[in-house]
Amino acid sequence: MLQPGVVNVNPLPDYKVIVSFDTGETKIFDVAPYISGDWFGQLRDEEFFKAVHVEGSTIAWSDGQDIAPHELYELSVPYQV
Repeated sequence: MLQPGVVNVNPLPDYKVIVSFDTGETKIFDVAPYISGDWFGQLRDEEFFKAVHVEGSTIAWSDGQDIAPHELYELSVPYQV
């Protein structure tokens, strides 16, 4: 089964991101549980975290940190305006 791909991402406070998928859905994903250790620990820096971008079909940061698209989709909650 193909997983939805990311088409847009925007950072929010408290290490959350709004993620828009190619299905037309928009969800909120909590990155906080991933922020540990040397690799993902860099995301604690707010400016670094805010530099999140779409890379391929997922989200990523400049040093190569990324989160699998299926995790973004399955572990996020619907975004309500």
